[in-house]
Amino acid sequence: MLPNNILLGSNVSFKSPKYFYSAIEEAINNGENCFMFCFGSPQTSIKPDVKKCFIKEGLELLKANNINMDNVIIHASYLINIANSDSAKFEFAKKFLQTEIDNANYIGIKSLVLHPGSNINKIEGIINITKALNNIKINNLKILIETMSGKGNEIGTDLNELKMIFDGINDKENIGFCLDTCHLNDSGVDIGKFSDYLEEFDKVIGIKYIKCVHLNDSLNVISSKKDRHANIGYGKIGFDNLINVLLNEKLKNIPKILETPAYGKNNESYKDEIKMIKSGSFYDWINK
Repeated sequence: MLPNNILLGSNVSFKSPKYFYSAIEEAINNGENCFMFCFGSPQTSIKPDVKKCFIKEGLELLKANNINMDNVIIHASYLINIANSDSAKFEFAKKFLQTEIDNANYIGIKSLVLHPGSNINKIEGIINITKALNNIKINNLKILIETMSGKGNEIGTDLNELKMIFDGINDKENIGFCLDTCHLNDSGVDIGKFSDYLEEFDKVIGIKYIKCVHLNDSLNVISSKKDRHANIGYGKIGFDNLINVLLNEKLKNIPKILETPAYGKNNESYKDEIKMIKSGSFYDWINK
């Protein structure tokens, strides 16, 4: 059995009629003490009115269940590409990101995970990313740049690109990083040597800037650059390697979030997957 104080949760649903409140209910039902959600569908720019999303009721439910708001994370829409060199698309992405930030601030969320974006010219794309992040109102929030798999023209697939983004940010208090284990594997990082990667990250950027981990297995072999998530223990990374990530002392106090394939009307499968992870041993919960 794993220690009870491990921060482990999943990507929960944020949908009508009770939005924030029902997202928290889902997390509690799954046995989670942290969780992530997208404000509305991550694949559309249409968002609900944050003032009608049962925020007050949700905050009361969090408090009643001893879930710290510092461990609740928003994931920005997948449509946001602040690396884009097309001026109209860049301005759309920047405005959209500002809306996501404003909604997070209204709720009181402290961390927002962001895909850095893509551009065929990576240097130009990184310049665009830093330009956008330096010219939006972040307020009391950290933007967590997610590590990417290297699919297509994605930016943020290695430490050099992450460092370039980091160096271009004026206020380092506004920035952090989210490590995605599937993306790391697919980009070429050996998760079996995760401690070595953390040492290198610490030298290049600083481990204190890692604020979240997306704990995912991968359907792909290392360096495949494909980004296809698998349930924990059902992929090429493997159960033991991912448990070692979960238990790494250097990342002890940051949320570990499952973005693995979910099944059931309300993602009930996360309850079984989390139960299996907490047992400390792999078993076939999908075909039980």
